[in-house]
Amino acid sequence: MTPYSLAFYVDVVTTGTVLGLRPTDSPDRVAEVLGPDFAENSFDNRGMCRDYGLAEFFWDRASANRPWSGHHFTLQVHRLAHGGRTLANERLRARYGRFAPRLRFEKLQRLLQRRGVPLLEIPAGPANAPYYRAFWQPDSQVAVSVIGTYGEYSTPDKLRVGDVYTIHAPMTADEVEWRSARVG
Repeated sequence: MTPYSLAFYVDVVTTGTVLGLRPTDSPDRVAEVLGPDFAENSFDNRGMCRDYGLAEFFWDRASANRPWSGHHFTLQVHRLAHGGRTLANERLRARYGRFAPRLRFEKLQRLLQRRGVPLLEIPAGPANAPYYRAFWQPDSQVAVSVIGTYGEYSTPDKLRVGDVYTIHAPMTADEVEWRSARVG
């Protein structure tokens, strides 16, 4: 993996942003930074996702006549393993260079630890255990999902145990507490 794409992931986990974009930023602000090349999915007139390849941003609103409110973003890191080296949007590649097909969690965690940014293991969602492990950075409220064990129909064939599956923000302390209460 190039140091540049690693720098991207370290920046995201450390800051809880993508190129400075917060999960709460408006659709217009996200398009301003990431560009106009996206696929838009509307769940109804109250939910929307814009897919920029590697990064997806989500919004919701109370009704069709209300403004969009940023909900979260997810980096679909697993998509890179399917030959999508250009899956990272043009503006991400301009800033960080080439993206490798896999992100090894050990490498990411080691770089974060050197910077004093801990990742705490938290319970994976009930539907994902034991195939996925979850880690959380409390200051940035970023969650990292990692392949925990292979499952024939539960994990992607092109990923290995220890590969990062997704990076998601925000994950609040309340959600971490809720997950912990469900398993404990």
